[in-house]
Amino acid sequence: MEKLNKNISFYSIIIEACEEGGYFAYCPTLQGCHAEGETYGEVIDNTREVIEAHLELRKKHKELVSFVKIKNMSDMNIQIPVPVRN
Repeated sequence: MEKLNKNISFYSIIIEACEEGGYFAYCPTLQGCHAEGETYGEVIDNTREVIEAHLELRKKHKELVSFVKIKNMSDMNIQIPVPVRN
């Protein structure tokens, strides 16, 4: 089993219901981090995996992540924990 660092970062994601069913979520602070899922739980899990992969790529290429504050969201805005891997 892979050892996790004790540090956990929280990233805001926005979840929107899709007309055809299911949900679409994206992380506005990390360009390109978006996912779909049939349920809220599935879309959150899928988005977490995308964020983890995105952060690993940034770490590999030694890129910093910049954060943006979002105001006046009409969609649901939640924070999900993403473990920081060593």
